[in-house]
Order: sequence, then structure tokens, then C-alpha cells
Amino acid sequence: MPSFDISSEVDMVALKNAIDTAGKQITNRYDFKGTSAKVELNEKDSIITLFGDNDFQLDQIKDILLPGMEKKEPDSTKRLEHKDVQKMGGNKVKQELKIKVGVDSDLAKRISKLIKDSGLKVQASIQGDAVRVNGAKRDLLQEAIAFVKKSVTDFPLQFGNFRD
Repeated sequence: MPSFDISSEVDMVALKNAIDTAGKQITNRYDFKGTSAKVELNEKDSIITLFGDNDFQLDQIKDILLPGMEKKEPDSTKRLEHKDVQKMGGNKVKQELKIKVGVDSDLAKRISKLIKDSGLKVQASIQGDAVRVNGAKRDLLQEAIAFVKKSVTDFPLQFGNFRD
């Protein structure tokens, strides 16, 4: 029985590249000279941390970082969860951007329900941080992929592990 998996993986190489490029642009910008503006990536915890002197500067850093991320990996900014801005010592501020990896349970349930309600003759089952879709024919699975791509636009998804 043919099947495929719906998942959401982060291209860490492209993400690191975008953060390094943003860091270089920040150090070269005249209005950031002598400030604490910088971007850091914690790969282990999947967190991007923005440092700045004030909220306006954090917004400027995001204006540099987010388009760079989109250029390297389309829809990658949709997977970011913006935490609250935290005050640090003096007049410094920082903000953490959590990178969501995998399909969380709420999204998996939503995708599964969408597929079941679509009337397509396929079955969706949640398996960890992915959704497996089974069908009798390859054409049905391709219709399911097109339907999910059209329906779920708020989070980047990959369709892989296609088996005949």
C-alpha cells in the first residue's frame, strides 16, 4: 500500500548561514556601531537570541534576519515562535525566537482531520512528529499532498518518505 510522511524539518545549514550573514550585516552597519546588537543561535535548544539596546534596535535586527532566512529557506520564518522581549542589565534588551521542529500534536490532529474530512480515500495516522498518509493508489496520495499544501499555509511542511 503506497504511503508518504508529512513532516517539518529545519535546514540547519541554511539557518546558520542566514544568521551568520545577518551578524555580518549588523557589525557593518553604521547605526549599530558601539551597541550590543547581535544575533546568536543555540542549536541544541533550537533558539535564536537577538540582543540590542532597545526595542527599536531589536526590530531593526529582525528586519535584517527574517528576509535573509526567507531567502535561504522559504517559509522558515513561519516556524519561529516569538517570545517576549526581556530587559537585561542597564538599558539592554533581548528576545528569543524558538524554532519549532517537527509537526506538533495540534497541527498533526488538524492535518489528520482535514484529510479525513476531504473525502479522499486515504488514511492519515499520527506517528510521533510526523503524519503518515496511506492510500490504495499513488494518484490518491498526490491529490492528498496537493490538498494539504493548499489547506495548511501557516506552517512549512515537507512531504517525503514516499513508498510504493
